[in-house]
Amino acid sequence: MVKSSSKTPDTTAPSMAVDIGGIRMRNPVMVASGTFGYGPEYADLVDLNALGALVVKGIRIAPWDGNPTPRMVEVPGGLVNAIGLQGPGVDGFIADYLPFLRGYEVPVIVNIWGRSLDEYREVAQRLDGVPGIAGIELNISCPNVKEGGLAFGTQPDMARSVIAAVRRATRLPLIPKLSPNVSDIRVFAAIAEAEGADAISLINSYPAMVIDVRTRRPVLANRVGGLSGPAIHPIAVKLVWEAARAVKIPVVGMGGITGPQEALEFLIAGARAVAVGTANFTDPTTALRVRDGIRDYLAEQGMHDIGELIGSLAT
Repeated sequence: MVKSSSKTPDTTAPSMAVDIGGIRMRNPVMVASGTFGYGPEYADLVDLNALGALVVKGIRIAPWDGNPTPRMVEVPGGLVNAIGLQGPGVDGFIADYLPFLRGYEVPVIVNIWGRSLDEYREVAQRLDGVPGIAGIELNISCPNVKEGGLAFGTQPDMARSVIAAVRRATRLPLIPKLSPNVSDIRVFAAIAEAEGADAISLINSYPAMVIDVRTRRPVLANRVGGLSGPAIHPIAVKLVWEAARAVKIPVVGMGGITGPQEALEFLIAGARAVAVGTANFTDPTTALRVRDGIRDYLAEQGMHDIGELIGSLAT
């Protein structure tokens, strides 16, 4: 296990450090919730300390088995999944995974979800003040859960209620994860900012269905799932650009990052950090390649700080 970085910082290299709502990150590249487990699953493949931040798989108040199988299918341009937020529950996460994560220097952000306003509040309260947790990503946008998530993420009044409730329940930096399935992302970004969010992240996956033409049945046991991967990237860039112009709080962009190119697009559009998701399944080192590619791009462009790149879109 790598407990600390022994490398001496290169003072001639461009500065990659960013601050996301009070979470200080060495570089702007995170791994997205649901694609990197809880850390131990990838620790033998990736130096966790080299990441900007690690966002763990979604946590609710109690253990949850998720959806029945099959619950994942590859499609051209991405992946459709209906995992259903399987997880150990908040106490299981704190007992079984957090001690391992505390051995690293990488900021740990816990993605939380609930099936009711009270559950969201309860999970946030349980995590508040727990050593080793840098912040909370508030999942109000998952399209795979029949109760709670989708409604909270697509109705302004519901979004306002859950963000406000969780804000009152925790002193940790709060990052609502916004749904793409809305008519105007700027409305929801502004709601998050008004209700005390420290940053926002977007986007989550799109509702999708895959049919087996031989059986004429849905491939997924849940019938529908969420589409992620390269197919959604241009849409995500557009939504990140709109959200970043609508609020002053930091934006974390995600959706279809497979290498530095896509991450750079998000940063130029106004995101202050990015998260690698589906690509972790095919190449666990994607986040590190993205980090290195951003650094090399800054150097090639003669930029000394990543802040020179963020929001630099020419219009």
